[in-house]
Amino acid sequence: MRITALAGGVGGARFLRGLLRHLSRTTSPEHLEHEPVELTVIGNTGDDITLFGLRVCPDIDTLLYTLGGGIHEGQGWGRADETHHLAEELAALGATPQWFTLGDKDFATHVFRSQLLGQGMPLSAVVERLSARWGLGEQGVTLLPMTDTPVETHVVVADGDGSRAIHFQEWWVRHRAELPAERFVVAGLDRAAPAPGVLEAIRGADVVLLPPSNPVVSIGIILGVPGIRDALRGTRAPVVGVSPLVGGRPVRGHADVCLRTIGVAETSEAVAGLYADFLDGWLVDEDDPMRPRSGLEVVHRPLLMSSGEAAADLAGAALDTALRLRAGRTIA
Repeated sequence: MRITALAGGVGGARFLRGLLRHLSRTTSPEHLEHEPVELTVIGNTGDDITLFGLRVCPDIDTLLYTLGGGIHEGQGWGRADETHHLAEELAALGATPQWFTLGDKDFATHVFRSQLLGQGMPLSAVVERLSARWGLGEQGVTLLPMTDTPVETHVVVADGDGSRAIHFQEWWVRHRAELPAERFVVAGLDRAAPAPGVLEAIRGADVVLLPPSNPVVSIGIILGVPGIRDALRGTRAPVVGVSPLVGGRPVRGHADVCLRTIGVAETSEAVAGLYADFLDGWLVDEDDPMRPRSGLEVVHRPLLMSSGEAAADLAGAALDTALRLRAGRTIA
């Protein structure tokens, strides 16, 4: 079975780790009749940034560290058991910015990535090298960046009597999305092309999953890469997503602010509308008022991934929904 997922950072990574845990349960010796599973993850690179001369890919790295067992669990990003000697020395030297703190082991990832990119290696090949370091292939996981083209998201914010654009990471991390945002501008997206293997992973999938990642600046950016949305519209695989909202609020992050910025209501139903041209199934919180409608199966489940087991249960529910829809198509 070939599963393809589109994912952003923390929420997407924890969901996918839960999916691997669920799959390990269903492929145990008592379930040997199940077919082998290949999981391809298409990761968002729209929030990439260059810091201290190094290329940083926050969502890709969060996926690597989480699926590879090296994530800082308390933060949901960065490395476990991290030190910050390099960042402290950079601050002592007056290097900027100081609002985006990188740990020493995390720095090594960015140095290695930047070195390979500087030698002309495409990002997809760099991610392959990093995936090998974290053992993703041994788990049946292939991680692909959405594109090899450098893409950066900027936020136009109010500035006195006018406006100015700042990098998404500055708005998100430094200002905690509290500066009033007028719009998002994704530099490079119009000339981007899907990275090698991305369209094939969608077209050849048996199931496509959308984890509870930010619908505007994570999954929304992936969908903006020319060709990806068309591939989802054309795939024969059922596409099942998980709402990032519980009670109209994101579990973490600022997805509600992002939705308001693009004029979309902060509801699971409104988020589903962003994917309406290809979405077949949608998991919402058990108390969410959204109900099924023509062409869309709505499943009510607890959405909080408060533990590894809860994340596995949620991912299993999404996969089961997709498999049920797939079986219905086969019978029809």
